[in-house]
Amino acid sequence: MKQIELSAGTVEYDDTGGDGPVLVFVSGLTIDGTVWRHVVERLVPDFRCILPTLPLGAHRIPMRADADLSLRGLGLLIGEFLEKLDLTDVTLVQNDWGGAQVLIALGDTSRVGALVLTPCEAFDNYPPGIPGRAIGLAVAVPGGLALTMQALRFRAMRRAPAAWGWMSKRPVPKPVMDGWFRPATTDRRVRRDLRKYTTSLPPKSTLREWAEANRRFDRPVLVLWAVEDKVMPRDHGRRLAELYPHARLREVEDSYTLMPEDRPDVVAEAIRAFAASPPVSTS
Repeated sequence: MKQIELSAGTVEYDDTGGDGPVLVFVSGLTIDGTVWRHVVERLVPDFRCILPTLPLGAHRIPMRADADLSLRGLGLLIGEFLEKLDLTDVTLVQNDWGGAQVLIALGDTSRVGALVLTPCEAFDNYPPGIPGRAIGLAVAVPGGLALTMQALRFRAMRRAPAAWGWMSKRPVPKPVMDGWFRPATTDRRVRRDLRKYTTSLPPKSTLREWAEANRRFDRPVLVLWAVEDKVMPRDHGRRLAELYPHARLREVEDSYTLMPEDRPDVVAEAIRAFAASPPVSTS
């Protein structure tokens, strides 16, 4: 993996390279870019795919002790990542986490040409559903996060509704999940970073204000939403599509939140078709 120095610390990322349109993929809590592996393999070499491992618990390099790892701080870190790599006209593709909407609300979006939202946190659904509340409870108890990460070594825990059973319809391969969870299982500094994020969520009224601010984003948006999702409400897909001035909604069957795992074929095909669409005029 490549590395880049950002204000929060050293961030690793994968970059397929190439001269095609740039796609930057953002993943969720304790998940790294491998969640997009089946999508990316369908898109290269026609697209340049970049996958940062943001400090959300699956990162292998701990952040600086004084780093701002709040939802706001990490949302703005996406923009800093785009700037440091000097990326322009980026299609930002997001799953599970809601940081892209925070960047749209609070940061510089001049480098973002389009947005693709697969099932993710939205409006005031932070942390999302039963899995989100379970993580919140774990960090509230001394040693709880360490115990939770140890428990996630076992398949029964991974497929439990309060853990990952409601995140994907199909079990994620063990080696992939091992890679996701190993940093927060073995490194207390990574758990420190994860705890900083999970204990810094703003009030729901603030989250709703940030969501409303996304109405100003006047570039193309594609919303791919899972009709069977148990963590991200189905109506959030419709509401997101109504929120952005130039958005379209496609509902997807046979998937939970981790759509890149459950339906990579649909995600890749939809991104390819979306990228081929004529640009939206904002004049």
